[in-house]
Order: sequence, then C-alpha cells, then structure tokens
Amino acid sequence: MSTATSSNSSESALSGSDEPTPTAAVLLIGNELLSGRTQDTNLAYMAKGLAAHGIRLRETRIIPDDPAVIINTVNTLRAAYTSVFTTGGIGPTHDDITADCIASAFGVDIDIHPEAEARLMAYWAERGVEPNDDRLRMARIPHGATLIDNPVSVAPGFQVENVYVMAGVPRIMQAMFDSVLPHLQHGDVIDSISVLCNLGEGTIAAPLRELQAQFPNVDLGSYPGKMDEKYSVTLVARSANTDELKNVEQALHALVEQLGGKP
Repeated sequence: MSTATSSNSSESALSGSDEPTPTAAVLLIGNELLSGRTQDTNLAYMAKGLAAHGIRLRETRIIPDDPAVIINTVNTLRAAYTSVFTTGGIGPTHDDITADCIASAFGVDIDIHPEAEARLMAYWAERGVEPNDDRLRMARIPHGATLIDNPVSVAPGFQVENVYVMAGVPRIMQAMFDSVLPHLQHGDVIDSISVLCNLGEGTIAAPLRELQAQFPNVDLGSYPGKMDEKYSVTLVARSANTDELKNVEQALHALVEQLGGKP
C-alpha cells in the first residue's frame, strides 16, 4: 500500500496554473489482494490514464472486504479528493459488499435498478442463462447513482457524486474506467525529463537539494537502479512548464559533469 498527499497550492504550482488541480484517490477492495492471491494491475492502468489527463493521483489504499473499513475509507477519501475510484466487490457472491457499503457511506437506500436489471436480463436471455437472486445482486445500485457502462459483461458499475465504483476484473475495470475518464475534470498535463548518471545518491543529494530550491515549481527526484549491470541514478524532473523543464535539464547535465559523473 502506498499513500501520498499534497496541498492544492503545491499542485497548482507544479502545473503552472492558478486553478486548483484535480486530484484522485484509488481504493482497491478485496481480501484476495491483501493475501497476495491476486496481483493488482488496475492501479497502474488508472494512474497512467489519470496522468495523461492532468489528474493527480495522490493516494492509493488496499483494504479488506470489511464494511466498516470500506465505509470509513470511502468517506475519508471522497472528502479529500476531486474523484475517488474503487475496484472490486460488485459481483454476485456473498463477499461482494461494495455496493451496500457505498450506499451506507452516502446514507441512501439500495435496490434493484430497473435499467441495470433490464441490461442483465437481455444479456442472460441471449446466452440462455437463468436469472436468480444471486445474479440479480449485480443490479443492486444505491439510490441516486448513475450507471457506468460495462461493454464486456454488461453488469454495470456506478457513480455516486465523486465516487466511481468499478469491477475488479482488469479488462472490465479498464472498459469502465475508459468510459468515465473523458468526462472528468482535466488539469494541466505534467511533462518530465530524465538524466541518467553513474553518481551515488549520497554524492548527488546536496546539489540536487540546492537545485530544487532554485526551481521550487519543478518536482525533482532521484531513483537508483542498474544499467548494463552497473550502478546508476536517474534524475527526474516534472512540471507542466516546458521552459522550466528545459532549464532544469541543462542544470542537471551541468551538475553531473561538475561532480565528475558520466551519463
């Protein structure tokens, strides 16, 4: 689990705009994720999509199928961020409790949604599938919610205010997410540059800190790794201001050269 928070002022500075930057949180729900039985791929997909639309993903949580935890976490995140995306727990089995928890979080009732039911009944009829109470659980939607289309297997996700509730199965989640993304508030897209060198982080830390102070509206970071079996550090700068990025890139190359490093 990884978490991160940031103020609207710092996000606006990074984007180069006075307008508040749209933010997002992702909530991955499921005991199978916490046990390691299922490896999540949804987060990376959403993170890339959000970044491409200038929406800052500021926090991610992985939580169990526990009603109190789901309700409290949803209420915390929806109050803190522009949008919240949940995955998992909207299927037909007993442990699929996300829809009920979202209804509780918003203080509304939940029942069979006529449009969701109609879509599912038509889908099952085409395939000779017999409806039953368990399958119809997938048509239970909190009152006042808007359906999110599911072009893969029809059973819809839904939106309540700024919370988007989607399936956990990756290809279904991705289809739902792709249908939602164009309608979200977009922000300035952050570009990045990177400079690879063979210097240690201990060597680069102080001058990099000074460079960050010179360019407070640019996000600077260092990431150790290996290239061709040799130790390396990648210096990364991020900003929506392309002119500042060019200046920082030149400064990073000069810094590496001054310290005797090699690209």
